[in-house]
Amino acid sequence: MEENKTELKLIQMSEIETEEISWLWFPFIPYGKLTIIQGDPGDGKTTMVLNLAAKLSRGESLDDGMNCSEPVNIIYQTAEDGLADTVKPRLESARADCTRIMVIDESDKSLSMADERIEEALKTTNAKLLILDPIQAYLGGGMDMNRANEARDMTKRLGALAEKYKCAIVLIGHMNKAGGTKAAYRGIGSIDFYAVARSVLLVGRIEGEPDKRAMVQIKNNLAAFGHSKAFELSEDGFRWIGDYEITADEVLGGIEPKVNKQDRATALLKELAENHRMLPSKEIEEAAREENISKRTLENAKQSLGIKAKKINDTWYWVLKEDTE
Repeated sequence: MEENKTELKLIQMSEIETEEISWLWFPFIPYGKLTIIQGDPGDGKTTMVLNLAAKLSRGESLDDGMNCSEPVNIIYQTAEDGLADTVKPRLESARADCTRIMVIDESDKSLSMADERIEEALKTTNAKLLILDPIQAYLGGGMDMNRANEARDMTKRLGALAEKYKCAIVLIGHMNKAGGTKAAYRGIGSIDFYAVARSVLLVGRIEGEPDKRAMVQIKNNLAAFGHSKAFELSEDGFRWIGDYEITADEVLGGIEPKVNKQDRATALLKELAENHRMLPSKEIEEAAREENISKRTLENAKQSLGIKAKKINDTWYWVLKEDTE
């Protein structure tokens, strides 16, 4: 039986109207795109985001890169903290205008990233910032965030909403426990979340400074990387510090000791295998390039680990671990 064919439609680049990227917070959070803020539990991601939201709700800026001239409507969804006893007190402490911060009611049905209520809420409120905290709570019951095709569909749908409504969408994610030199691969779930996001921010503790936290940009596809920032969490509350000299390696607990290229390639494949059963070969090769690992060295590591390749719908995948089901 012949499959239904999709009609071919071609778009000439001359027909595309050029647009400049606009920013909620340059160069960290763009409008119309996805941003990920990730870090270990308890390291201040949510506190920073709530204080950012509080400032925006009053039409004020947290940092010099924000050009906030008027109050902003915000949708904040959380599955980890109570609205009445935790979220609202935090917002009030940050002097937020709570009339501008809204929550989609989940009492009848839990929200997922694919939920049509997200688009309806963006349209109704004209919100310029949507926050989902944490990522994994909004996947929906049947979605496996470790499977690349499912994660890609989910993030593409969210990205389309961000672009359609010129809204900044921020996904907050916990880090996994794996070590390694690349913070990107310690984010929970498929590498596709990291791939689709235009900006990824890492929030973590500063060694020897128990009250201080750092924010370091580890990915930016739209501009030069932003300068690392810091803030303070103490009994007196949240205090923004601003520019701070620190690297992602330092936030993650130190630079990894030097190892030979073959060992680095093997370690990378083992890291990816912790969260992925298989990945497209092109994505693995891109990850290796970012680690300055050659294709030949990567292939040698693949062979030493006994990793097999499989072709699915004209795309080659590396089976990083066998399905145990």
